[in-house]
Amino acid sequence: MDTRSGILRFDAFELDCDNRQLSRDGQPIELGSRYFDALALLVARRGELVTKEAFMEGVWHGIPVTDEALTQCIRTVRRALGDDASNPRFIHTVPKHGYRFAADLSSLPDAVGRLRVSPVAGACAAAGLAAGAIAGLIYGIIAGTGGGAQILILSAMVGALGLLAGAGLGGGMAAALTWRGRAGSSLIAGAATGGLLVGALGNLLGREGIGLLSGVSIASVTGPFEGLVLGTATGFAAWAALAGWRHGTVIVTGVFAGAAASALIFFSGGTLLAGSLLALEEGVPGTRLDMVSVGYALGEQGLTRMALGLTLVIESLIFVLAIGSALLAVRHRCRAPTGAQEKNRLSERG
Repeated sequence: MDTRSGILRFDAFELDCDNRQLSRDGQPIELGSRYFDALALLVARRGELVTKEAFMEGVWHGIPVTDEALTQCIRTVRRALGDDASNPRFIHTVPKHGYRFAADLSSLPDAVGRLRVSPVAGACAAAGLAAGAIAGLIYGIIAGTGGGAQILILSAMVGALGLLAGAGLGGGMAAALTWRGRAGSSLIAGAATGGLLVGALGNLLGREGIGLLSGVSIASVTGPFEGLVLGTATGFAAWAALAGWRHGTVIVTGVFAGAAASALIFFSGGTLLAGSLLALEEGVPGTRLDMVSVGYALGEQGLTRMALGLTLVIESLIFVLAIGSALLAVRHRCRAPTGAQEKNRLSERG
């Protein structure tokens, strides 16, 4: 039966046939299209003899090629796997007949996919809590007028909001992983949906909750639009982290996605934390906040539109990079071999 779909693992390698990506210990390995097809064919028929005719049909699609072309193809695949033709671990030569793939396989959804799903929501919630607490602490130090106690209270309150946001996005991404069984573009949809729902809930609590307690309606607080945009940006960083991209690529993806999200929110007239705190300060008399000080700290004459734009960029980057970094940690934790697996691997090499 042809199993050339989904994600398969052998030794330290992962073969993602849907996204046509080979990686080792989470690091992508460049492999040309025909070479990838040849490896996928061998893996799909593990333990079976794959003849030259089968390669002609499955890799070259009926186009006749020389024996040397096939030999070069297998040589390139072996080089990518670090395999030795004289002492093969993966691809065995059957003289005058073809090749056979001999390594044991494990399906990613059964082996690693389940591990990925379980900690994703928790890691995102923890990252959201940390990002929110840091942002609240910074704003409390700069704009707080009530002393150390107020700084800690503001940090705790904003941390709780970050926890809610991270849990919402993490829950959406965990649902996407459960549905698709792998880290793909569905993570973006899951994060966007989670962000939309959390943004709507936060907006409702901000408006109605403060209105209920103070009798004052707050005009401008973060809502579903901002949640959708920031969730989408976070989804890109999460996809890069869980799909096995390099650390630097994950960070760059997070920076670009966060910057793009902040620009879209800014030019659409939206707001995040600083704008919401400013609305709270202006709408509720007696609030011990001086958000103008944030603008001064950014080199502006008060909390101008430019200063608000800068806070959008900073807040977006802190949140997106916190989630991306947390999911990188999840990826490494899920791919770390157990003691038995490591012992078996060392014994094989010995």
